[in-house]
Amino acid sequence: MKYIDVHCHVFPENIAQKAVAYLQDYYHFTWQGTGLIGDIKAGCREAGISRSVIFSSATKPAQVPHINDYISSLVREDPELFIGLGTIHPGYPEHMAELDRISALGLRGLKIHPDFQMLNIDAPEMMPVYARTRELGHILLFHTGDPDVDYSSPRRLARVIEAFPGLRIIAAHLGGFGCWDAAEKYIIGKDVWIDVSSAIRFVGPERARHLVLAHGTDRVLFASDYPAVRPKQAQLDLASLGLGPEDMEKICHLNAEKLFGLPSCG
Repeated sequence: MKYIDVHCHVFPENIAQKAVAYLQDYYHFTWQGTGLIGDIKAGCREAGISRSVIFSSATKPAQVPHINDYISSLVREDPELFIGLGTIHPGYPEHMAELDRISALGLRGLKIHPDFQMLNIDAPEMMPVYARTRELGHILLFHTGDPDVDYSSPRRLARVIEAFPGLRIIAAHLGGFGCWDAAEKYIIGKDVWIDVSSAIRFVGPERARHLVLAHGTDRVLFASDYPAVRPKQAQLDLASLGLGPEDMEKICHLNAEKLFGLPSCG
């Protein structure tokens, strides 16, 4: 089986340990990776990952250009393995120029983490960003769902899906981490991709299988959420759903190849 991992966080060496410690405390479980680029590469080799989508989210406006430069540099160093997504921040003053620069850097879209960026997904000030992202043909990967805050709620994402038909959106964590009922109500079955990152072990294989099949396996993507989960463990989690070989081929690599416009990694 071939695998494309569409959800991997990476951090510069000087902040990786602090970032992972903070995220472990926030989500209340032990993370499996270091967040460093060398560890991602090791995890890809261990699991036989063909391509890995990497990103980092700006939590301050000033971080935006530096993170985009950093992710772009990692992609240039290993373009056969890495696909990069850029970042934006609601407080960054030059949204449109940075979106165009993201495109020039060879990044394929944006990763938005509403909870840590304190951004409502459906905030009016983000609508021009989504419109320009659609014009550029880029992909928007949203962290979706948090039972303790409302920034990333599936309900809010559903409004963006409705407002921007054709916008290529990935709703992470089976459409709503910790908010599975809301995910099923607002996201499942909509014209949007979902990924399986950091979801199966929390919602359980039976409910996860139901959500995957209800959404349709043509729009489900394999994802680890590294460094929260190593790719090898994410493969085992996905295997626990007991899906057939045709559905597994779609989820593990065919859907990502289609979404990102990749040649078959066979």
